[in-house]
Parts: sequence; structure tokens; C-alpha cells
Amino acid sequence: MGTQALWAQKADSVAAKHLDSLAVRHSTVRSLTDEQYNAILNGDDVNNVAHIAVMYRYPYPDQVLKYRTHLKLSAQQITKLNEINATLKMKKTEVGLSVVQNERVIDSLFRTHRANESVIVFYTNRYGAYQGEYRGALLIACYNTRKVLNPVQLNQFNELLNHN
Repeated sequence: MGTQALWAQKADSVAAKHLDSLAVRHSTVRSLTDEQYNAILNGDDVNNVAHIAVMYRYPYPDQVLKYRTHLKLSAQQITKLNEINATLKMKKTEVGLSVVQNERVIDSLFRTHRANESVIVFYTNRYGAYQGEYRGALLIACYNTRKVLNPVQLNQFNELLNHN
């Protein structure tokens, strides 16, 4: 199965999980399915790019916030985690919009038969830069989240995850 098919399959899986809570938007880009379009705009980690952070106990801020009571987070910790989460959400939205815009340009280039090797390389390299920016934002959020927690809270969080 090719990378595009795997990505589409993961996007479909993620989108299916979120259908109950999110209104599905129809793709405005012909090269993106509705599921891919929504996953990109929602900032879903369909390629699991933050796996390395989570694997080494650097949690997502929204996951930690779900357990704020169990972890006895202070008001200052909650504020910090909300800031990290807000920054991450903003970055995911920004990158998602950039990816969609880039896809629109690629779609237009092929639709109007103006594509050539140079523009293909240019726009696909931009897409790679967006993926790196997205991954960096996720990993930085996980890194900063871990810094907010004390060792006891980090251990409690990991025990809670192992039980759920």
C-alpha cells in the first residue's frame, strides 16, 4: 500500500472517531478527500508524528488536562498547560491552512496544465516543510508539558494511562 493510501486510511480512521463531535466540512480541494481535508484542518496527528515524545513519557497537554483533578494540578500548572495547548492549537490550525492552500495551488497547476518539474519540486518541498513545522509544534508541546509536571505527577499520569 502506498504512502498516500496509508495516509488516507489513517485520516479516514481519525475522521471516523471525530464525526460525533465535529461537523464534517466538505473539501474545497479536489485532491483531498473530505476526511483528509478535515483531518488536516483539525490538526489530527494521523501520521502519529509525536509518537517518539509519547513513547518517552512526554505527554500531550490536553491529555494531562483531562486528569487535572487526579494529578492535583495547581492553578499555575493548569494555566501553563492551557497556554501550551492554545499555542499548539494555533500552530496546528496555521499549518493546516497552509497545507490546504498548498494543495489548492498544486491542484490548480495540474488542472490548468501549468505543472512542470520545477513547480512540482517547489510545492512538494513546501509540503515537507509544513510537515516538519507540524511535527515540531507537537514535539515542543509535549516537551513543554513534561516540564510543567513534577516527577510524582508524571508517574501518576503514566499510571492513569496504563489503566485506561
